[in-house]
Amino acid sequence: MKPARPKLSLVIPYKRRLSNLRLAFEGLAHQTMAADRFEVVVGAMEYDDGYIAACREFSNRVNVVSVIADGPFSIPRGRNMAMRQASGEVIVNIDADTLLPPDALENLYDAHYAAGQKDCVVGQVAGYGNNYEGDVTHSDTLPFAVWDERVRELSTAREQPVDPRFQVEHIIPWAFAWTGLIAIPTRTVREHDLYFDESFVGWGVDDIEWGYRISASGTPIVLRNEVYALHLPHTRDSAANFVTERRNYRQFLRKWPGPDVELAAAFSDLDANELYRDFVTELRSALPAGADALGTVFATISGVPTLLLGVPLSGDGHIVDEDVQRALGSADMIEALPLVGLALPYDDEEAVRAIVLDPVERFSLRYREKVHATARRVARSVTNGLSQ
Repeated sequence: MKPARPKLSLVIPYKRRLSNLRLAFEGLAHQTMAADRFEVVVGAMEYDDGYIAACREFSNRVNVVSVIADGPFSIPRGRNMAMRQASGEVIVNIDADTLLPPDALENLYDAHYAAGQKDCVVGQVAGYGNNYEGDVTHSDTLPFAVWDERVRELSTAREQPVDPRFQVEHIIPWAFAWTGLIAIPTRTVREHDLYFDESFVGWGVDDIEWGYRISASGTPIVLRNEVYALHLPHTRDSAANFVTERRNYRQFLRKWPGPDVELAAAFSDLDANELYRDFVTELRSALPAGADALGTVFATISGVPTLLLGVPLSGDGHIVDEDVQRALGSADMIEALPLVGLALPYDDEEAVRAIVLDPVERFSLRYREKVHATARRVARSVTNGLSQ
């Protein structure tokens, strides 16, 4: 008789985080959901005897499926390797440093997927804040019982959210699609090819870009207080992480330019949700007559790479300002993006000069400052207005 299909496939990318992974496995071994109703699929990016030993140790309590490939650690690749082998009805992406409370999987499935629901469910992860609190050069290895007690104490998170994403209004659907704990029906992944973009390298942004495409597929992304986990501490190089995050945000902007992505790249995903309505209101007020949007134009004018910010555009992306049209009359390599200039996908000093147009000055200070800072980063000189 063919074994029943698992209800859930827990997907974990892994490399050199064995102490965290063993705790995560222990948490999965203590689940109230029957062990034959879920599987754990690990995308392991190294041939490691310690990892194999851990799998062997838990093999009688957790159904662990390993997909192993050697090479540099790539979180998107590790997730994709595992997701492509997942056989459960629902894929649940977690990290090697995610500890689940005992009833997590049973509650997730029964409340959100047992009736065939199609939502992408985001759960709280307590302790995410320490991703942004400086470097960690040493992390104590505490016994499972200590962490188990701490994760059980999080039951109050159902009424009082501890994850910062759950403490602000959720306006931009994809912005909180962090992969510490997020579930999506496997059929949705297969039908819409919702795998991670492996061209994102290093820490950050690959998950919310994945969330962007989930949202674009028409799949609702919902935050659920009662789904929660604990983020386990580990060593971290924050400076290196933020370097790759900035680079990856520029790639995200290049791939999907728009005001929501621009706000997140400029202010963070949390702040973007709080600012979105305000920014859209100011953007509408800043539009000159006949314009539907403001954008950025990169062009070579008389041989000089030039950036124009705050360019009035039509709804289909054409330049509607006659002065800008004249200035670009003999320009080559014109690119127009629907980005005001709070953040841009261009490299430092990629342009020789930047011109900040009058509509930008109609924004409040916090947005104007961002545009001018971006102009200074991308261009060697900055002027205001075409007449200067």
